[in-house]
Amino acid sequence: MRANSQVREPEIQAFWAERRLYERLSEENTGPCFTLHDGPPYANGALHVGHALNKILKDIINKTALLQGKRARFIPGWDCHGLPIELKVLQGLKSSERAELTPVSLRKKAHAYALEQVEGQKAGFRRWGIWADWDQPYLTLQKDYEAAQIGVFGAMVLAGHIYRGLKPVHWSPSSRTALAEAELEYPDGHSSPSVFAAFPAVELPSGLASTLEQAGLGPDQATAQGGLAVAIWTTTPWTLPANLAVSVNERLDYAICAIEAHGDNPAPAASHLVVAAELRESLETSLGLTLNPLVSVKGAALEGLQYRHPLLERTSPIVIGGDYITTEAGTGLVHTAPGHGVDDFNTGRKYKLPVLCPVDEAGNLTAEAGPFAGTNVLKDANPTIISALEETGLLLKQERYEHRYPYDWRTKKPTIFRATEQWFASVEGFRQAALDAIAQVEWLPASGRNRIEAMVSERGDWCISRQRTWGVPIPVFYHRETGEVLLNEATLSHIQGLIAEHGADVWWERDETGLLPEAYAAEASQWRKGTDTMDVWFDSGSSWAGVLGGIEGTSSRAPQLHYPADLYLEGSDQHRGWFQSSLLTSVAVNGHAPYKRVLTHGFTLDEKGRKMSKSLGNVVDPAVLVSGGKNLKQEPPYGADVLRLWVSSVDYSADVPLGPGIVKQLADVYRKVRNTARYLLGNLHDFDPSQDAVPYEELPLLDQWMLQRTASLIDSVSGDFERFEFYRFFQALQNFCVVDLSNVYLDIAKDRLYVSGADDFRRRSCQTVLALVVERLAGLIAPVLCHMAEDIWQNLPYSVAETSVFERGWPTAPEPWRQSALEQPMNQILELRALVNRQLESCRSAAKLGASLEAQVQLNLGEGSAATQAALHWLSESAHPKVDNLADWLLVSALQIGGSSPDAVLAEASENGITVRISKADGHKCERCWHYESDIGEHAAHPTLCGRCVGVLT
Repeated sequence: MRANSQVREPEIQAFWAERRLYERLSEENTGPCFTLHDGPPYANGALHVGHALNKILKDIINKTALLQGKRARFIPGWDCHGLPIELKVLQGLKSSERAELTPVSLRKKAHAYALEQVEGQKAGFRRWGIWADWDQPYLTLQKDYEAAQIGVFGAMVLAGHIYRGLKPVHWSPSSRTALAEAELEYPDGHSSPSVFAAFPAVELPSGLASTLEQAGLGPDQATAQGGLAVAIWTTTPWTLPANLAVSVNERLDYAICAIEAHGDNPAPAASHLVVAAELRESLETSLGLTLNPLVSVKGAALEGLQYRHPLLERTSPIVIGGDYITTEAGTGLVHTAPGHGVDDFNTGRKYKLPVLCPVDEAGNLTAEAGPFAGTNVLKDANPTIISALEETGLLLKQERYEHRYPYDWRTKKPTIFRATEQWFASVEGFRQAALDAIAQVEWLPASGRNRIEAMVSERGDWCISRQRTWGVPIPVFYHRETGEVLLNEATLSHIQGLIAEHGADVWWERDETGLLPEAYAAEASQWRKGTDTMDVWFDSGSSWAGVLGGIEGTSSRAPQLHYPADLYLEGSDQHRGWFQSSLLTSVAVNGHAPYKRVLTHGFTLDEKGRKMSKSLGNVVDPAVLVSGGKNLKQEPPYGADVLRLWVSSVDYSADVPLGPGIVKQLADVYRKVRNTARYLLGNLHDFDPSQDAVPYEELPLLDQWMLQRTASLIDSVSGDFERFEFYRFFQALQNFCVVDLSNVYLDIAKDRLYVSGADDFRRRSCQTVLALVVERLAGLIAPVLCHMAEDIWQNLPYSVAETSVFERGWPTAPEPWRQSALEQPMNQILELRALVNRQLESCRSAAKLGASLEAQVQLNLGEGSAATQAALHWLSESAHPKVDNLADWLLVSALQIGGSSPDAVLAEASENGITVRISKADGHKCERCWHYESDIGEHAAHPTLCGRCVGVLT
């Protein structure tokens, strides 16, 4: 009963490894290939329950495929490059060691650290019973993988999808690198210092000047000091030094208003203000000013108005922006800094504005920011700039504003938009092809398609360059004098060959002479190699090429693997991560998705639906759950199968809970299944199917019904696994073990198993069913409770052809077992049994009866009981009355149908035309079978036994 999982599960895993079970099945199965491509976890940190949910789901699917005879090959992967590993290495060094660090030595240390992390995580995955090519995983730091990645990059370059440009990108001052969308998170509770400011007009377009003059505001008055100003609103005051324009929506109405200050409020250094007409009334309230509309004009009429920068000696224009300018917030006029926003950049490009970005990589304002140089945009720049605005009299209002704001998902620090020279993948060049490819994929759940479609439709170009050392290089050369880029088929092919032979370190180990192809050797001194590395999402997004062999010129690591893969399976956050980076690279190179189906799961939460965190103390450590904690009484070792059972029990399409209460419930279910199997095995100790089995057609009705229920279970569970709805399997398994087997069949079978003669038909027929059921039960639970299934198989008390349950294949049921006609009469009898049991229980509660065998039952069948009568007739027709008799099925010593009521009725009830009366059984209790019989004492050799037991012993 005690699984002793700490000892037994590793023994079973050793048994599998010794027989190379996974390898043999994946190689020797005769069915089609099945490829579930593993999305690589990051090689840093201990495994958590999210890893468990992900890898165990994959393992359940792979083990099912192997049992079904498919050649399922699972190559596990790890994402090994990137900032977190680089930071870990740097944090572990003394300052003197850092000073001596070279790019090559840093990479060597990062490489060693990543491999160490891989080994730790690998051990955890193996302990959970995950089957995979553990000795040949794919790592994004392997040279053949890096070469394949360069191949993907090169193919995209040659197809015209890669370009270099000065554009605003998400920049992390804390990491000092550009970030992709997938590397951002938006924590709750972020607030920014927002300001409303007035920018004084210095020159009006002629059309606007005449409109204002007609309304009584002459051009000289409007452009004089303290005259007309345009009102802007921003949540990033630190970008004001980079302001080069104010954008308006040409279709919106704008009001030019005369200003009146309220009470003690100081009047701004302007007499008139331009705001969106629709926002005028709300701005009066928020700014504490009266805004009397003088005239209303369309946004197009404002184009060309020149204003003076409130903080710097600079004059800039009002320009026409896009539909991003709305009246949902702010003033309807948008402060535009082309170096610090995508919309700003695009609008600036239309008007040929310079891309001013007076911020360095650490987030400090540069000399181009004038008096604000040296302040940090995330620390002191905002208050300094707001204070300066206040001194000019052009600050209309300041307040905190709570909104969604991007943070670096690694450092948990805010990011900024910053224009830098970066390498981009032009998604615009293949966006429609990507959307077409999405439509060809089966998304599970279907909502996944909407999610990724929306993301691909809306995403800008993909910034793929990073200013880091630990990664795959962008293999480009720059002319030392002109800055011209050298990136062509010859250089790409040459670098790919070098990396395939030596690994990516070669880029840092050699100078330009050792990196350029022979045709460029003579001019090597003119070129400078680039220092950027690729976004890690480009690394992992190239796995279809590096692992599945989906690109010409790269050798697949696994010839049996499909490209496109049959299935990708990851968390729902990967619609913007790995699913998308894999899709974009595959479509850009080959025109189709790298997967046929995509299955997504939710996140793990605690039992109260909260995110797991150390501060809340609600983290479930899978290592502790499996192997136990420091205090084994408080944190007992439940074993890997209980963790696996949890994965099968949840509807993973949504977020899934886990906590101590759930673990205890799962352990109870696990023990119930185990105890059921143990009971079946225990009653087969003297059974040899080759000699003792009873042919199906000779089995009693009860046995045939049990096999019909088994066939039904096999059919339903097969469908559940086909649809990846494992929680339905979990429910069906519980129901089968608790209801069909324990509460009905085995409850009735005890008399047959314990009291009959060893070779009696009624015992051997029951054992036949137990053997057929336990073998199939082991097969059905094998993908989930793999250790228990193998334990069952190793403890079969008779010989079978297969050394492992996994060699038997997926359980099947012979066609004769499927007798749905047995269900209706059996259900009627089970309803009758439930009615009788309720009356027996009431007698026990009142201390009128002990065991049910102390009772006899009288049934009267009246109107409304036709279905029950038909069922009893069906039972009476059985060829095996010693098994198929109602008294035994009700577990009572005697049964009377009809006739007069017993003398002393202990309980009585009527339902659906059936009357049940319970009374004490006549006779005495047989010491051996516990039945109450009237012939006790008639057999001199055995005076305490009934005639049946005497016959068995004789």
